Amino acid sequence: MKALTWHGKRDVRIDEVPDPAIKEPNDAIINVTSSGICGSDLHMYEVLGPFMAEGDILGHEAMGIVTDVGSDITNLKPGDRVVIPFNISCGHCFMCGQHLYAQCETTQSPEYGTGAALFGFTKLYGQVPGGQAEYLRVPQAQFGPIKVPAGPADERYLYLSDVLPTAWQAVQYADIPAGGSVTVLGLGPIGQMSCRIARHLGYRVIAVDDLIERLAMARRHGAETVDTIETDNVPAAIRELTNGRGTDAVIDAVGMEAHGSPAAKFAQSLTGLLPDKLAATLMTNAGVDRLAALTMAIDLVRRGGAISIAGLYAGAADPLPMFRMFDKAITLRMGQANVKRWTDALLPLVNDETDPLGVMDLTTHRLPLDQAPHGYEMFQKKQDGAIKILLRP
Repeated sequence: MKALTWHGKRDVRIDEVPDPAIKEPNDAIINVTSSGICGSDLHMYEVLGPFMAEGDILGHEAMGIVTDVGSDITNLKPGDRVVIPFNISCGHCFMCGQHLYAQCETTQSPEYGTGAALFGFTKLYGQVPGGQAEYLRVPQAQFGPIKVPAGPADERYLYLSDVLPTAWQAVQYADIPAGGSVTVLGLGPIGQMSCRIARHLGYRVIAVDDLIERLAMARRHGAETVDTIETDNVPAAIRELTNGRGTDAVIDAVGMEAHGSPAAKFAQSLTGLLPDKLAATLMTNAGVDRLAALTMAIDLVRRGGAISIAGLYAGAADPLPMFRMFDKAITLRMGQANVKRWTDALLPLVNDETDPLGVMDLTTHRLPLDQAPHGYEMFQKKQDGAIKILLRP
């Protein structure tokens, strides 16, 4: 089959690789009909190379048609249309019992002390082949796959794999009071959907970015916007909009590659020049994140407010302004999305013909799988108004 594989920093290629096969009785195989390029994929493309191996298959947002199932699978059959959550969870361990599916004890990586395995990610999370391919092997298929109706456009459901549950969790973790306000930093796919979900739940939303097409999309769905290019002091501007206090909550949908962090950018660049063993040691023992978005969140949230981190951070010793956080009594919550925890709330909204979350107004580019390397470059460089790119095998 054809699959998008990693070969080095900013070097991803379409290769012919062996078709996946059933390995365990609770596996399933799907014929992938759509997959998405996510901001997290760009971390492998740019800075997480020390934890990758040449030939790793990328992609953690996928849906398709079941073609084969293991002997223990009774919930699926060939021909079923399914969305695959990006984290691989068993549904029956202690952590799954707490609805912390991203911490599943069955699929954790003890070697690295990390949570549940993820599709198409690094050694840190199991190095499981991903879904930017023609076929995908799905472990723990007795629990993970989400059955959806046949017929409607894939993108109506594809975002249940990551974008929608990640954004829904980000809003839930922000703990916004009834009728309250939230600032969303970063208007990529997660930021866009966080804005829409927060508006759907009745909150005031102020969206922050530096790209006019992303700001325009957020405004289309009811958010107020602040352009960081035109605004010298974003926290001051937001306080001016909120009686001098700041918003009740902030969602950081940017993560570790935020602009405006020159020292950390240098550290990331330096890490990329080191041999993989040294680079991995540096990344697991030092602060290599660009923290501009998080420090801005700490500055602009009101006292007693909450910060919800949806963007990925990977440094082990990042410096934070602890006195400022303590003095402002800030609540901080974060983590990989517990996808299946939010499915029951999201599926009715996705099935709604009125499209209350605007899932049909998120994709900006649709490319054949053969053009995936171009899609990565375009998304990483934010060219041609790219906000969300889908791949079709």
